Amino acid sequence: MMYTQHALSTGLPELDQLLRGLMPGDNVVWQVDCPADYSAFVEPYAQHALDQGKALIYFRFARHPELLDANSGAQICHLDPNDGFESFLDHIHCVIEEAGKGAFYVFDCLSDLTSDWYSDQMLANFFTLTCPYLFDLETVAYFAILRNYHSNYASTPIRKTTQLLLDVYRHRDHIYLQPLKVQQRYSPDMHMLHRWDGDAFQPVNDSSTIAEVLTSTQHSAMETAIDRLDVWQRTFLRAEEIQSNRLPADMLERVPDTLPPNIQGDKALLKRLLRMIVSRESRLLALAEAHFSLEDVLAISRRTIGTGLIGGKSVGMLLASAILKKTDSRWKELLEVHDSFFIASDVFYTFLVQNGCWWFRKNQRDPNTFLQGAERARQRILMGSFPDYILRQLEDMLAYYGHAPIIVRSSSLLEDSFGNAFAGKYQSVFCVNQGSRYQRLENLLAAIRTVYASSMSEDALAYRARHGLLERDEQMALLVQRVSGARHDHLFYTQAAGVGFSYNPFRWSEHIDPDAGVLRLVFGMGTRAVDRADDDYTRIVALNDPMSLPESGRAHGTDYAQQRVDVLDLQSNQMVTIDFDEVHNQHPKLPLSLYASTDVRRARELRDQGIYKPPAPTLNFARLIKETSFIEDMRAMLKTIETAYAYPVDIEYTLNFLDEARFKINLVQCRPLQVQGSQKINAVPDHIPEAQTLIDTRGPLIGHSRIDNVQRIIYVVPEEYSELPQQQRYEVARLIGRLMALEDYREPAGTLLIGPGRWGTSSPSLGVPVTFTEICRVLALCEIVAMREDLTPDVSLGTHFFSELVEMNILYMAVFPRDPKNRLQIPLLKRAPNLLQKLLPEEAAFAHIVRVVEPGDLPENNECILHADTMNQRAVCFFK
Repeated sequence: MMYTQHALSTGLPELDQLLRGLMPGDNVVWQVDCPADYSAFVEPYAQHALDQGKALIYFRFARHPELLDANSGAQICHLDPNDGFESFLDHIHCVIEEAGKGAFYVFDCLSDLTSDWYSDQMLANFFTLTCPYLFDLETVAYFAILRNYHSNYASTPIRKTTQLLLDVYRHRDHIYLQPLKVQQRYSPDMHMLHRWDGDAFQPVNDSSTIAEVLTSTQHSAMETAIDRLDVWQRTFLRAEEIQSNRLPADMLERVPDTLPPNIQGDKALLKRLLRMIVSRESRLLALAEAHFSLEDVLAISRRTIGTGLIGGKSVGMLLASAILKKTDSRWKELLEVHDSFFIASDVFYTFLVQNGCWWFRKNQRDPNTFLQGAERARQRILMGSFPDYILRQLEDMLAYYGHAPIIVRSSSLLEDSFGNAFAGKYQSVFCVNQGSRYQRLENLLAAIRTVYASSMSEDALAYRARHGLLERDEQMALLVQRVSGARHDHLFYTQAAGVGFSYNPFRWSEHIDPDAGVLRLVFGMGTRAVDRADDDYTRIVALNDPMSLPESGRAHGTDYAQQRVDVLDLQSNQMVTIDFDEVHNQHPKLPLSLYASTDVRRARELRDQGIYKPPAPTLNFARLIKETSFIEDMRAMLKTIETAYAYPVDIEYTLNFLDEARFKINLVQCRPLQVQGSQKINAVPDHIPEAQTLIDTRGPLIGHSRIDNVQRIIYVVPEEYSELPQQQRYEVARLIGRLMALEDYREPAGTLLIGPGRWGTSSPSLGVPVTFTEICRVLALCEIVAMREDLTPDVSLGTHFFSELVEMNILYMAVFPRDPKNRLQIPLLKRAPNLLQKLLPEEAAFAHIVRVVEPGDLPENNECILHADTMNQRAVCFFK
């Protein structure tokens, strides 16, 4: 019986008869040895579609000759896979959506995508996301893949997803076809080998011809079971062979004799490997090419789980270490060897696809919808499962670490790069790593899910929106690090840790050289250095004047020393915070005298009271600073890395002494520091009338110097705010967020926030608990030290909060009303109407707590100027 050709057709009536026709939603995959064999089937299919008046769309992205030219009548959509997976996929899906139902499609050979994405898994992700979309729109689409080129990570998902899978052979100038899968259709001879003669497809019945054709190419009868290497594995195995000139015989049999044609020589190979696993950002690639050897990159690959890039945080850590060791051999002895693993970016994408989370990301590329569905996506991620082959690799990694504590850290593609720090936007999760193997694995998987979910948090998405990054590929790789430190009874912690800047934006003394750099230093885990600890203080060290304290002149330095320590509790399997006194009393073998010493003033006060027991030591780090080479080493480290980057840098580090003389520094993070502060501006004028001066402060001041117009002032009245219960203080914070949201988030705002205590605190008793997302567009923050007698702003230098201030070019300043050198004249604001009720009528009840003033509403004054000179630590805000 002849099959009647309908509108849905291959363009070859005999082939339609063999396949029992095409159906709406069919995705047809041609498995070929070369794209030319695919082209032979594309031409009649395309011509028939055009003859029937169907929309024919050709996606052109491969390096092979075009399948349809400009004169074919097809709509040709040119794509560049190097734009990234998300951009590539989004472009195709937008075209498909616009074309609507019933269109015909031709895709270039998909195998070419692995030359750009270096991953069979990403090819599979593309196919499994695109084909169901086409199926739902009742289209017909042609695809091709190269035979024996892909691993099961690609071939199996493609086989399962497509409706038709057709094997094509060319032998003795004839084309043969064998259908491997034809969904919902059947005929007795459908799956036989057929020879294409003229218009006919004739079954091949004799075994001799069948055997000759099928054995003419490398082919496995166990296609779904064979452990075939993908392009990633082939490339790295060949690189290993080049590096070592030896491979096990069984591996050599599975590695092709030649590398891909675009790899010629070690330098070209290094560049390709760097793009595969390190970065595709031009500035980071240039640094990597200058400082990574082939062996360095292979060492990374040996510790990589999955395929894809290792992300910004991992690259920064490895690059900084390589820069130091290449510059001076002494760093090889001084630096603690990194003992990390990398969960590559493709694992994240595959996790999203397999757990039904991908479609939420489509909304996140649109500034108008980027928060839609984010909460639902986070919940689905937290419940997601991992592919078996990834689970096996994670289990092997856990076996390697044993019961040693580890930390799972975000390392996204955009993170820690030039211009985008993403400081504090993504999660890091400690795994204390105690208990049974099953429990430790479950805790690890929960940590990974938590970091993945943080990629869709409101803060992270809002950050991307503010920086114009919603359309950029943002894949989440992970850095898994052995926690630096040692076990002390049931506790585990590092002796000291902190943050370092190669440029010091806080010049609290005329003796401080900003170019010398600065450290933020704590005892114990570094979390107290990078997260703003509202219940404590940290040590700020200017590297050219290390004994100078920011508090000098206002209070005794030991009044503002660190009191509490973050540690890992091995018994409770979690991080806890304890008093330093507890550490000092329980672990006398530690070289604590390097970090803490007796407060002579406090001892004298106790003796005057008749108490002769010495007070607990104070964490002032005096001996560490004065008697060891630590400060000199850190200054040299920062300057060396900054010179290589040709840019200021921001690092995180740990410090552990092996004995009283020898220590190791662990460089756990490095990124470009987006700081400005060296601009020269005119000095703050001294002739400003006191009656026109709203604020006059001598610091602390952080940010870059400026002379700006203040367009709006939001003032939280300290006396009224301090009387509020805790819940209402949160309501005030949300109110301020809504005030800031009245303007378009992409436009800069000339708003000055003035309030009691600490802005952005997690403790409402210490200030106003706004989130950074709520205040990210302000011009300046002013903290009034007036809520409590014992409250002094702990300069947030080095914290995630500070990094966000710097990135958004926000000035931070504090004013001490009782300091004769400071001035704060709030009565000036009372001369203008409070705009709160006008802007947010529903919040009128808070008008006595929050005042919103615009300078133009003040009598005889229509301009407010903020003049800040951060180099000389002076700022004045005045009306004129």
